[in-house]
Formats: sequence, structure tokens, C-alpha cells
Amino acid sequence: MQLRGAERATDYDAPKTVAALMCTYRGEKYLRRQLETIAGQSYPHWRLFVSDDGSDDGTLRLLEEFRANGYRDRIRVFPGPRKGFASNFFSLIARKEVRGDYYAFTDQDDEWAECKLERAIEALERLPADAPVLYGSRSELVDERGTRIGYSRRYRRQSSFSNALVQNMVSGNTMVMNHTAMDLLREAGTDIEVSAHDWWTYLLVTGSGGLLVYDPYPTIRYRQHSNNLYGSNVSLRDMLKRVRKMLAGDFRKWNAQNLAALRAHSALLHEDSRRLLELFEGTRRGSSMRRVWNLCRAGIYRQTLSGQLGLIFAAAVKRM
Repeated sequence: MQLRGAERATDYDAPKTVAALMCTYRGEKYLRRQLETIAGQSYPHWRLFVSDDGSDDGTLRLLEEFRANGYRDRIRVFPGPRKGFASNFFSLIARKEVRGDYYAFTDQDDEWAECKLERAIEALERLPADAPVLYGSRSELVDERGTRIGYSRRYRRQSSFSNALVQNMVSGNTMVMNHTAMDLLREAGTDIEVSAHDWWTYLLVTGSGGLLVYDPYPTIRYRQHSNNLYGSNVSLRDMLKRVRKMLAGDFRKWNAQNLAALRAHSALLHEDSRRLLELFEGTRRGSSMRRVWNLCRAGIYRQTLSGQLGLIFAAAVKRM
């Protein structure tokens, strides 16, 4: 299936710029194609901010070639902190030079559909600009050669803080947010330890009373390969890997990190979110039956039935 967009929007009161945040590390194999898809967006008002985490291949050369090919005023490259992908993204979020009307996360090895930014902006502009709003979508999954192998799950349940506490609903490489959401991330600060920058974004936006807008249309081609830190979690093999991680305690560790960060920034949360946070902490203490009971009473959920059953199991065996 070829990615296609809706009809191109033609009327804007004024061009609004999208600041795309990309983190790179040894990305020369696929980076050129990703840069081409960014350059080919139907919504042309973008700037690219790159944080490179010490690449020793041709990544920086490719970025310089891209700049020299008519984009010198639209791309800036910064040195990364060399502390992993989450810290690299947070370093970009913290930079005062990274400015736009909207903000998009992008990976170095995916491909954007031509309509990606256009669809995101159309969705975001339907909602109040003074509230934090985050857009995310499905993905078309491709292998290392770019051959389609499927799609990410299509979710039908509503996005919410109750969901964000136990699941990142959309991958960061599909996310686009308004300026208010970015201001919220910056107010929370970037010297924090969380499982992932995109999950933290979903938590903070919905926890503050904001909204995630989910688009079931696949706006990126998400490359699946051995270097992916997080896979698609669609195939049985992927799901079994997640189960093993959960039993090994990874899910509980991620939740502990996220909870600590949320507690430290509870002043940014809506009152209802603070109450839900307390109930969620009760699902991680006490007897097995009490943990499951607290989970059900709190109304915390994952997007699919299998995911919800796995969540109940995780609560029962104290792996949440």
C-alpha cells in the first residue's frame, strides 16, 4: 500500500513552521531516504534540528550534503550528550534554538508519508492552541529493504491519562505537538529519568488535562531492523518478547521511573490526574488480589483485550 494523503490544504492565515527534532547515531544507511521524505512534504514550512550522538560513520557528511542542497537555512546540527536516545531527544527539547509553531519527533531511519505534516497540522488546528495537544498516528511497518510487512495496531479506545500510565499509545516518530505541549515539556525540565521521551510526552500532555489526537491513517513507514530499540509489538514473536521483558521486571522498572518523574512534577498535573496517580500506585503494593482490585477500581487500561489481560496478570504477579 502506498501512503497517500488527504487533499492538500491551500489556505492558511500565515505559514506556521514545524520544528522537526531528529536524533542521529550511526545513521548513514537509511538517513538519506528519511531526509528526502522530509524535504518532500506537502506542507513545506518546516525546519530540521538534529542532535548527533557521536556518529563515526557518514551521518554528518549526509547532513551537510543535505544542507548544501538548498536547505542551509533550514537545518541545524548540534552535538548530543552521548547518554542514549532519550537523553538525546531531551537535549533537543531543552535547546532554546529549537523553535517553531509545531514540533515533530523523527527518527533517522524511517520514511514520512508526503502528507504527514499536513494531516497533523490540520488535526491540531481544530483544537484550542492554549491547551497542550499531541498528534500521533499508525505506522506502516517495513523491513530493512523497505518492503511492507504490515501495520501497527489500530486502536479504537480513547486516549487518556488512564491509558498513558501503562502504555505509550503511539510511537514518537509519528508525534507532532502544538507549542503549548512543547512549553509543558520544557517547564517539566529535561534532567529526568524516564523510560522513553515519547511515553513521557503522552503522560505529561494527558496528565495535565491535554489531549492526544489519534490518526488511524499510517503517516510513516516505520523500519523494523535489528538496531531498533523498540519494535512494533504486532507479531506473536514481538508480543512474546514483551512478555519476557515484563516477567524480567522491565515493565515494573519503566513504571517506577515514570511514576517518580510524575510525582516530581505533580504541580503540572490536573487534580483528577493526581488522584489517579495515587490509585495507580496502589496497584503496585499489597497482596495479589488487592493489586488487581485496585487496578480495576482505578479504571486504568491498555488499548486491546490481550493487552488488558496482560496488565491484570502483571498486577497479579507484581510486575507492574
